[in-house]
Amino acid sequence: MAVHQPTHRSSGFHLPWFRRNGAVSAPGSVEAGALTARACVFASARVLMGFVFLWAFLDKTFGFGYATASGKGWVDGGSPTEGFLGHVVVGPMESTFHAWAGAAWTDWLFMLGLLGIGLALTAGVALRLAALAGTVMMALMWVAEWPPAKHLSDGSASMSTNPFADYHVVYAVVLIALAAVSAGDALGLGRWWARLPIVRDHAWLR
Repeated sequence: MAVHQPTHRSSGFHLPWFRRNGAVSAPGSVEAGALTARACVFASARVLMGFVFLWAFLDKTFGFGYATASGKGWVDGGSPTEGFLGHVVVGPMESTFHAWAGAAWTDWLFMLGLLGIGLALTAGVALRLAALAGTVMMALMWVAEWPPAKHLSDGSASMSTNPFADYHVVYAVVLIALAAVSAGDALGLGRWWARLPIVRDHAWLR
C-alpha cells in the first residue's frame, strides 16, 4: 500500500534568523526589508548605547552642568580626564592613571573615542571597531575603579557593590553583542556600510 506524501509544504515553525536556503543571518538584521521585533530591540539598544557615549562627549566638551560643571568643559580649557584619572585611589594602575591624568594625548584619545564610538553606534556602522574600542575603554575604566577591592588606598571602604560585574562589564558585553548580530542593519546605515568596497574587502571594518 503506497503512502502518498502531501503535495503542499508545511509552513511549520522557522526561527526568524534562518534563511530558507539554510544560510544563517545575523539575529538582529532585517530579512528582505522586514522590520522584526528582534531587529527593533537590537536597534534600540544600539541607539541608546550610542547616546550614552555621545552624551558623555558633549557634556565633557561643553560642560552642561551634569557630570561636568558649567564652565569646566573641554572648550573652556578644562581636562576631560584629569578629574577622573587624577582621583583614582585604588587598583594596580593607580600611579599610572595619575601620570596620564590631564595629559593632552589622554584627553584627545579619550574624547575621540567617545565621539567615534557614539557616532558609530548611532549610525549603525563600523560596529566591530566600536565594540573593540569601547571594550578597551570600559576595561580601563573598570581597572580605574577596581571593583574587586574592599578598601581604597587610604584604608577606607571602597563601597564596591559587586567585585566583578559592574556597569563597565555590562556595557562591554552589550557592545560586543551589537556587533555580533549586525545591529546596524535595522534603523541604521549598516547595510549601506557593508556594501562599500573597502568594507567588503576588510570584514573587520564591518
